[in-house]
Amino acid sequence: MSDVNPLLIELGTEELPPKALDELAAAFARGVIEGLTRHGIAADAAGARAYCSPRRLAVHVPGVATEQPDQAIERRGPALKAAHDAEGQPTRALTGFAASCGVAVEALQIEHTDKGEWYVHRSEQPGQPTVSLLGDIIADAVKSLPIPRPMRWSDHDFRFVRPAHWLVVLHGADVVPVELMGLTSSRDSRGHRFHHPGAVSIEHADHWLAALRDARVLADPAERRARVKAEVARVAEGGVPRLSDALLDELANLTEWPVGIACTFDADFLRVPSEALVTTMETNQKFVPVYAADGKLTEHFIGVANIESKDPAQIRKGYERVIRPRFADARFFCDEDLKTPLRELQRELEHVTYQESLGSLWDKSCRVAELARIIANRVGVDAGQATAAASLAKCDLLTRMVGEFPELQGVMGRYYAAAQGEPEPIACALDEVYQPRHAGDAIATGEVARVVAVAERIDTLAGIFAVGLKPSGNKDPFALRRAALGLARTLVEGNLSIDLAATFREALELIPEPALVAGARAGKKPKSDAIAVDVGVRRQELQDELTGFILERLRGYYADQGFTRGQFDAVAAVAPSTLPDFDRRLRAVAAFAELPAAASLAAANKRVGNILRKQAEAGVVPACGVDAGLFEQTAERALAEALEAAHRDNDAAMGAGDYRAILMRLADLQTPVDTFFEEVLVAVDDPARRANRLALLAGLESAFTAVADIARL
Repeated sequence: MSDVNPLLIELGTEELPPKALDELAAAFARGVIEGLTRHGIAADAAGARAYCSPRRLAVHVPGVATEQPDQAIERRGPALKAAHDAEGQPTRALTGFAASCGVAVEALQIEHTDKGEWYVHRSEQPGQPTVSLLGDIIADAVKSLPIPRPMRWSDHDFRFVRPAHWLVVLHGADVVPVELMGLTSSRDSRGHRFHHPGAVSIEHADHWLAALRDARVLADPAERRARVKAEVARVAEGGVPRLSDALLDELANLTEWPVGIACTFDADFLRVPSEALVTTMETNQKFVPVYAADGKLTEHFIGVANIESKDPAQIRKGYERVIRPRFADARFFCDEDLKTPLRELQRELEHVTYQESLGSLWDKSCRVAELARIIANRVGVDAGQATAAASLAKCDLLTRMVGEFPELQGVMGRYYAAAQGEPEPIACALDEVYQPRHAGDAIATGEVARVVAVAERIDTLAGIFAVGLKPSGNKDPFALRRAALGLARTLVEGNLSIDLAATFREALELIPEPALVAGARAGKKPKSDAIAVDVGVRRQELQDELTGFILERLRGYYADQGFTRGQFDAVAAVAPSTLPDFDRRLRAVAAFAELPAAASLAAANKRVGNILRKQAEAGVVPACGVDAGLFEQTAERALAEALEAAHRDNDAAMGAGDYRAILMRLADLQTPVDTFFEEVLVAVDDPARRANRLALLAGLESAFTAVADIARL
């Protein structure tokens, strides 16, 4: 049996891109494990760990066999019918195959399969030492790394994400000889660039982490993240640092020995909107902003150095010096922007193209404003404010601040609008119109903002679909899936009861007809301007397509909340016109599905549908109403009375949209329904009684599909 030793592979490089570092490390470890598996080398894949720092990628596997097991080799030769000539002598195909295997024809075996018979040669090849295979395994792992733009250096022909400078490959205490990118493996790693610039000799694969730690390199990214957090907390000086996960990851991947440095800036800069200062600190300089206990930004910030300096004051001065001109620019931009009211920038939007077929940002703003007016009137929100907010929503794109910091779009619109005397609902809407900005973000809080957010997304979806640029596969350049989910969430969570299909239709009416025609022709093959396009039909097709697109986003939204596919399909089958109504029905169906009677009633409802469909196919239709005089059995009379009582009880609940009460009441029908199917034959010979019983079943189906298609449960 082969011995087992830990395996360490470390590839040392120049500084790697911090945002790609974790993915590169994981891919490198995955490639090594896949290579070991592919070669049949036993390894503790579950215990394998990916490591990285700004100057290295590494993988450690706790146990790797010293050699392959013996390999069973099977080669298939010619088919039996082609292996012999008419006299029964071996053909050249058979003798050539035997010779290539190094054996006589008599040593070959015949394999019998469902598709015929073939000659095969089976042999056993001794397993190779792991050390002889690791070179190819590592090379393949490096080639498979996700590197969009590999670079060349010096006069080498090979490429990598950054120039490579050292390679450590240890199997236990032994160096495995490997040649890679002009490097020869050894046991010599490198420590911190300044604290320990010399070589670090690694005596054993299991000693690597500790040896590097002694050389002031934390090669475990989790350990570096923990140290960054601890250092930030240490120098926060009673403030509340805001260290996001994204910034934490980036700082950890920029440093090998992180050290926190407390810094300050001129408090006069605090009159600049805090979002601009924070964006500069986090995005441009990788600094951690510090807040007061009341949530206000302070003049303190924290830098994270990659060195434990004997004179940290010099590092502090450098950090403070580099941030000052950035803040000065932000203050200048803000002061200059405030000199021009947002309303004066509206007509300038005519000079900014939104989309070639859909016109300028001014054209889009006009469409969104009209939709906002329509929606606001329907949901009881101030239409004047909604229209004004929609008209101003894109104006901050023309400001200096947003030109410098695009991520502040909306935020600066809110500040400028408030400073220029716009009502608070309008100012807030300019910012909140973009919510939810990302997964997990909340929807807009203001009523006006929600209306504008809905109008904005409906116009975007309708317009981009109209010109034939809807998402395809994993391509979604206009982020329409995100826009659709944001629209659906705003309608559901904001309880905005608008007819979604009708509103899409109104949005499509605002799209220029040439855009609709061009979009229709773009989808035809071959493309031709001679293809006739019925604009009315085109709008109807797009309306159906858009509502279906929203439903697909909703499916994932509700699946994340634990609703089943059957529950979702049951509600989708009755096509509620508004999404808040869809939500109430779905939650009622989920509650109903937990009842003991649910499964039986769902099955019965499905049976009812099948009976009605088959009878309709046979030309038999239900009577116009149920005639109690045609009842023959107690079971059908009992079902009719129970159904009528349920209808009476549910009329008020249906008007109030209390779907849960309706379904709970219908659950009481389980016994009469089960008894009916046990004792009553629907397809009797008497046409009148058959039609009467079908009418009773049609009434039962109508009762259950009034809320959802329960049969789909």
